[in-house]
Amino acid sequence: MLIAKIVLPIRLHQTFDYIVPEQLANVVMIGQRVKIPFGNRHAVGIITAISNHSQYDISKLKTISELIDQQSLFTNKLWKFLLWAAGYYHYPLGEVLFHALPILLRQGKAATQLETLIWQLTTAGKMVDSKSLARSVKQQALLSLMQAGSEIEPSHFSPAVYKGLNDKGLIEKIAVMPKIDSWQHNISFNPSPFELNSQQISAIDSINQQCDKFSVFLLEGVTGSGKTEVYLQSIEAVILQGKQVLVLVPEIGLTPQTIKRFQERFNVPVVMLHSAMSEKARLSAWLQCKEGDIAIVIGTRSALFSPFKQLGMIIIDEEHDPSYKQQEGWRYHARDLAIVRAKMENIPIVLGSATPSLETLNNAKADRYQYLRLTERAGNASLAKQTVLDIKGLVLAAGLSQPLIAQIKKHLADNNQVILFLNRRGFSPLLICHDCGWIAECPRCDKPYTYHQKQHKLICHHCDSHRAIPSQCPKCGSTHLVPIGFGTEQLELQLNQLFPDIPVSRIDRDSTAKKGALDHYLKEINQGGKHILVGTQILAKGHHFPDVTLVGIIDVDGALFSSDFRATERFAQLYTQVSGRAGRENKAGEVILQTYHPDHPLLNILLQQGYQAFAEQTLLERKITSLPPFSFQALIHAADRNNQYAPQFLQKITDWLRNQFNDNALWLLGPAPANQPKRAGYNRWQLLLQHTERNKLQQVLSQLVREIEGWPEIKNLRWSIDVDPIEGW
Repeated sequence: MLIAKIVLPIRLHQTFDYIVPEQLANVVMIGQRVKIPFGNRHAVGIITAISNHSQYDISKLKTISELIDQQSLFTNKLWKFLLWAAGYYHYPLGEVLFHALPILLRQGKAATQLETLIWQLTTAGKMVDSKSLARSVKQQALLSLMQAGSEIEPSHFSPAVYKGLNDKGLIEKIAVMPKIDSWQHNISFNPSPFELNSQQISAIDSINQQCDKFSVFLLEGVTGSGKTEVYLQSIEAVILQGKQVLVLVPEIGLTPQTIKRFQERFNVPVVMLHSAMSEKARLSAWLQCKEGDIAIVIGTRSALFSPFKQLGMIIIDEEHDPSYKQQEGWRYHARDLAIVRAKMENIPIVLGSATPSLETLNNAKADRYQYLRLTERAGNASLAKQTVLDIKGLVLAAGLSQPLIAQIKKHLADNNQVILFLNRRGFSPLLICHDCGWIAECPRCDKPYTYHQKQHKLICHHCDSHRAIPSQCPKCGSTHLVPIGFGTEQLELQLNQLFPDIPVSRIDRDSTAKKGALDHYLKEINQGGKHILVGTQILAKGHHFPDVTLVGIIDVDGALFSSDFRATERFAQLYTQVSGRAGRENKAGEVILQTYHPDHPLLNILLQQGYQAFAEQTLLERKITSLPPFSFQALIHAADRNNQYAPQFLQKITDWLRNQFNDNALWLLGPAPANQPKRAGYNRWQLLLQHTERNKLQQVLSQLVREIEGWPEIKNLRWSIDVDPIEGW
């Protein structure tokens, strides 16, 4: 009798034993999905082992109901990689394996290509003159595009427009299967439109010389130095071998422009993978990738778990970006895991950034990574002029000082564009009663609501709950409720009043939530001419604005005095990235930073000596204080409703660790309230573990997780482990 060890997508570090039916005995294998009776329902599970024995009474074991797959869903290398990842992050294997699958496969759908419904012209639609639809402008426009065979962006026309043409018998829906061609037999490239400088040539040569084995390259290049061109030319050598390439980008918003540049260059199948795709499209791309039908995959962090047939290279763009760290559930870091996958696949990996993380920089300086540097801006563009503006005593309008407003006018007068950076969305971070001082707070988080004027709502930026703006103060009845402070929405309004004839585009999470919105803004901006861009850190990430000559950084002082030891690193990266948007190609750029603390030592090092000098100074401070990357950390989170179970649970862990491990290098901090003590109704606590040796910390965590699983307290709270945390909870 065969016994299958099966995992489910649940928060338990265990497998479940099921009897394999006789008729399946010769076809079951590790990595297949099965349907099993679980409790009072049927569930989808994954086989992780097959044995002749069980530790349980076989007469009480249930039997597998259905075998979903004829073969394993995972390649051998991907399986080994996911098992390693689950062990390193001490996260249940079932959750990790299911995380690596498209949602349709998690639900038990077949791992086969799904037909796609598309609109096509009917015979009548091909014959009719589109001018006859003059009374329906949008239907006329859509019909004209379809008759011309033009590519149509789905978001440009509403479903009602398609239905209107369908009702008239001019278009119809048909089912088509994805077209798959063998790209390896017809590989071609379009020549680069750029002339490479000596540093780019040297970087490409270094990467190409080791394109058939594991190597980690740090490609550090100032903003505008042509890192993408190095990626493209390094990829050529891999594609010519018929191998696949994975390119990770930090944000969904960056994938359209990245994929366009890759498609213009390579005449091979290029696909993007990210969470905003439809489930059908994601499954289709996943299956094509597994079969080797896709040459280049561009995606956000979860694309790392794609099942490549023959992966030849991984590229991590903007490797320093915190978006690569998953902050909910399985808290993995895609950059770190990508390096592990590259090692297991025996392929090169390129980490690119203008502002490398201190961990990566430290590895490069220790010769664990090969360090490639691009110090010249492409096209000989000069670095922007940097100015620190002391705003003490100055009158501010939505955060804008008069000297900054004067410079904005000057740059616009020269027909140039301006970026104003403010990392705070909404109209105002506070709504207060002018008469009694009442503050509108989210009851689930004990934090002030942010006032969003355009949506006419109060929104909690911690749990995303919202409520209508009250007409009067619930405490004293006053109608004198006033917004305090400013965000991007208020800044946009102020600019429209100051510059009524200049287009102003606000780019933040609110304005780009609608599909295609970011792409629309970028197209408008890249048409050239006078324009003001207002935005959050979305603006800092990889966008190319050739006509921007002034960048104004409105408010950064909070980052200079944060309790988080990584805050200064993030500020330095953000400042360097944002300031790099000014002065591209042939135009001179200027950066103005407003601050109440112009003499802050970080600002002086950063502006006078650059990011490299800042990084070296900060690494020295980290070494003296034994902070990462010179030590290794894990953060244990616990949350409850009554604010008793969580601190007691973490105290029990603390006591157990102190009794179990007599290790002076193991440092414990806490239990303590989390950085945000309450969120969505839960009281949150944390315990920090730190050790000078990574392996020793891993051993401690392994024993701890096994111990905790048997504690009855875990039923009363939520708990998790964050290995290598990059921010507090």
